[in-house]
Amino acid sequence: MRPNTTLRTWRAGGQTLGTWIGLANTQVAELMANFDFDWLCVDTQHGLVDYADLCNMLPAISTTDTTPFVRVPWNEPYVIMRALDAGAYGVVVPMINTAEDARRAVAACKYPPEGMRSYGPSRAIIYGGPDYGQKANDEIAVILMVETDEGLANVEEIAATPGVDCLFIGPSDLSLAVGLEPGKGWGEPAFNEAVAAIEAACARHGIAIGLYTHSTELAIEFWQRGYHMVDLLGDSRLLAAGVREALSAIGHLRTKPDNSTPELY
Repeated sequence: MRPNTTLRTWRAGGQTLGTWIGLANTQVAELMANFDFDWLCVDTQHGLVDYADLCNMLPAISTTDTTPFVRVPWNEPYVIMRALDAGAYGVVVPMINTAEDARRAVAACKYPPEGMRSYGPSRAIIYGGPDYGQKANDEIAVILMVETDEGLANVEEIAATPGVDCLFIGPSDLSLAVGLEPGKGWGEPAFNEAVAAIEAACARHGIAIGLYTHSTELAIEFWQRGYHMVDLLGDSRLLAAGVREALSAIGHLRTKPDNSTPELY
């Protein structure tokens, strides 16, 4: 089976850099995969991507060695299984609140006897190789998002759940969980305490930790803090940053007033 290089890096204690793909476009997925990212995560929760889009975008990513992940919209076994059957080499599952939630997500990712995943890797076996069924349980990454007050209260048990490879922080929902505006938690004491609790649980149980960042400065900060799964902005933010830089470079030649772009979550 094709190795999951990102997961193997985590297991060795290493760090990886990737980005979120929320634009439902095959060419965007292929373009981003040809940059120097370790992984890409196609976002079917808050992105514009549906299952038909996903089935085109994953093969586009597969033109490179970049590891393809998918954030599923919810902790639903059939949704997780379909993403894996389409060729995702890991799933990011949002809103994990309890150890039972964690066990449910793991079970959907693993074939028996370790889980309850139904066998039918329609595209995954093409991408992964003919021995996919025998080796998938060891190569598929299970990435769970802890981003609610209930999840924080149960983070120790979630991190201890067998089969969990990484806890991933969603800063917008985590900000809400500690009583702050979405995405406004950075630097606030309550937010910092929540992040520290997730970090400590991951360290105690020997699993990776990751987060979604809103700026290159934050990506650098958390890379330097040793995070294993660091997201760099996401496709929409990267596109907006490039356009903003290009317009700024030529702006002194124009008379049109500068209209600011909307803040992206």
